[in-house]
Amino acid sequence: MRRGERESKSNYLFSLKMITIATFLVLFIANDQLSLSKAQLQFGFYSKTCPSAESIVRKVVQQAVTRDPGNAAVLLRLHFHDCFVEGCDGSILIKHAVNDDERFAAGNAGVGGFDVIDAAKSELERLCPGVVSCADIVALAARDAVVAAKGPLYNVLTGRRDGQTAEKSKAANLPDVEDSINTLKSKFREKGLSDLDLVLLSAGAHTIGTTACFFVRPRLDAKDPTINPVFFQVLRSKCPQGGDVNVRIPLDWESQFVFDDQIFRSIRDGKGVILSDSVLYQDNNMKQMIDSYLVTNGSSKASFATDFAKAMVKMGSIGVKIGIKGEIRRICNATN
Repeated sequence: MRRGERESKSNYLFSLKMITIATFLVLFIANDQLSLSKAQLQFGFYSKTCPSAESIVRKVVQQAVTRDPGNAAVLLRLHFHDCFVEGCDGSILIKHAVNDDERFAAGNAGVGGFDVIDAAKSELERLCPGVVSCADIVALAARDAVVAAKGPLYNVLTGRRDGQTAEKSKAANLPDVEDSINTLKSKFREKGLSDLDLVLLSAGAHTIGTTACFFVRPRLDAKDPTINPVFFQVLRSKCPQGGDVNVRIPLDWESQFVFDDQIFRSIRDGKGVILSDSVLYQDNNMKQMIDSYLVTNGSSKASFATDFAKAMVKMGSIGVKIGIKGEIRRICNATN
């Protein structure tokens, strides 16, 4: 074969190879984009693949809250703490032999509800194996917990996939009860959340639930002047100096098991139990937000409930894993 013919044939084969590669890449990218577009969070994500998914989670949560009304706040808090570390991916559920997982971080002290999530997952795996993610179960359980506490019913976006890592060090920057108002604002803004979201998801969410004296005693020992003097004595009687720091007291003293706007009244009146709630009322902008839910036109509760639901949906979209990212765990406390 002559040199010119060899070069011509070589160029033809090279061009054919490049066309084949280019075609493959186009098809791969198109397929990948299609997969991602189909995998965006959506309402009713499991309507065809596991139609009873949401009702199963609801039933398990209702049973848990009936058994212990405190479980409503526990499940709500679990969702918050999951979303604030590496996004809403169920990573807080992972537990290895050594206590070096996200759930064991100092900021996650007291976080619970794992047994409720496991119970829901067990039932879902029995009916729809490998379909419903643990991350979605956590989000749905939080909504159903709010409803069980007489809070708003709202639609939950689903389609999250489960994270595959859970590092303790990644949970080092969670919002803390001792944080200043500026630090709290900064931590929420880093997650794409507004100052109003801070009011709703931090203080507002404390309309239900309890806290330990461990988180309250520093305020009392320092004689925090922002605490109502009469309420100070009430708190001191529950959390005395030298007493058991594990004793739990309500965050919303008036209605700890009912979702309502009483928490905002308490904060306004100097009866916020933890510092991170009380400091919100020391900020003029947030003071106005809190006061807006305490108007006497009879619509305050509905307004708070509606805004809280919107904030929950917004939080539930932080850093979600969709499409080919993550996995669907078979059990929630371990990766596949």
